[in-house]
Amino acid sequence: FTDLFFVTNTIPKMLVNLQSQNKAISYAGCLTQLYFLVSLVTLDNLILAVMAYDRYVAICCPLHYVTAMSPGLCVLLLSLCWGLSVFYGLLLTLLLTRVTFCGPREIHYFFCDMYILLRLACSNTHIIHTVLVATGCFIFLTPLGFMTTSYVRIVRTILQIPSASKKYKAFSTCASHLGVVSLFYGTLAMVCLQPLHTYSMKDSVATVMYAVVTP
Repeated sequence: FTDLFFVTNTIPKMLVNLQSQNKAISYAGCLTQLYFLVSLVTLDNLILAVMAYDRYVAICCPLHYVTAMSPGLCVLLLSLCWGLSVFYGLLLTLLLTRVTFCGPREIHYFFCDMYILLRLACSNTHIIHTVLVATGCFIFLTPLGFMTTSYVRIVRTILQIPSASKKYKAFSTCASHLGVVSLFYGTLAMVCLQPLHTYSMKDSVATVMYAVVTP
């Protein structure tokens, strides 16, 4: 559902823009698109961390899996993911409403991305960019560290399995998740953890990778 909503937020408007002469988007529509983009990127990130924990319990503590990953805990973890995502998306969107835009308001991009909009601003965006980087480091690097720790323990456990076929089965359980994590964080880091003035077209390609390809 998250990934389906993720691509539905941006792709339909992108396809319309490719076929239509009128490529305009309203201010409210742009902020709405930005809100859902930020919220869903954050949600995807947090769910990947929960999935890493799920795999850790399944491989490292298989006999306790049913009790450790109880339905109640799953609901609680997903509720926390949704709550944090909604709050973070709302925080950045409300901060952007305080930015003044003047002069040409043409977005040379596929959709309303935070960095693109900040570059169009004629008011001081230093505080917003500082908040963006600081909160981004916490929201994205904390789950990444959690995932890294989980996978270090998973690899240690798998290497202790004597059977080669069981090792392969355990690794294959994690392969798709690791692939998505690598693509998601690799492209996201290119965009978010850099000064605003260095943002270029290659970074917009990276944004498309985590906003379209990864889901």
